[in-house]
Amino acid sequence: MRKIVYYVHQSVDGYIHGPNGEFDWAHMGPELSAYSFELTERAGAFLYGRKVWELMSFYWPRAESMSEDPHDLAFAPIWRKMPKVVVSRTITGAAEGARVIGGGDLAAEVTALKAEPGKDLLLTGGSRLASALTALGLIDEYVIVVHPVVLGGGQPVFLDAERLGLRLAESRTFDGRSALLRYERAQRGAGGGRPAAAAE
Repeated sequence: MRKIVYYVHQSVDGYIHGPNGEFDWAHMGPELSAYSFELTERAGAFLYGRKVWELMSFYWPRAESMSEDPHDLAFAPIWRKMPKVVVSRTITGAAEGARVIGGGDLAAEVTALKAEPGKDLLLTGGSRLASALTALGLIDEYVIVVHPVVLGGGQPVFLDAERLGLRLAESRTFDGRSALLRYERAQRGAGGGRPAAAAE
């Protein structure tokens, strides 16, 4: 069975964006950029919640006309080619050839997705879907990059989190600036019906 790998950037105080949605602090240096491409090579599909999907599907198809950043320019064609899965209760179709799931039993649908042949599923950004899948015991790895900023508020990485055992699998620094903490799930959680409502 393939894994779900959750890849997220956070502040030192545990937020994925600031009080006003700020995400201007996640610096993508050469070392961190190279690592992100290594993660992408492990993936057979990108996995998104609806809100993150709306941002991704707006930006990446036109990234070359909106950015001069070397990472963005290299990643854009990879993003366009990669299969994409959107988990949502409110939409039934998505652009860029993305597949939509989540209209029924979230645990059953995602478990079936994991059971399909292929490489791992890379869940990036956001916290609502990640928190729902964490509660259901469906995320296998947490790849957390901590950036040297304190935001003082915003959206936390984990919403309504309960205690979860994790095993530190890897740690390193990037570009003399950010720190990687890669964890594997040490125990399976059990989720009820409530977390499934977190799929938007």
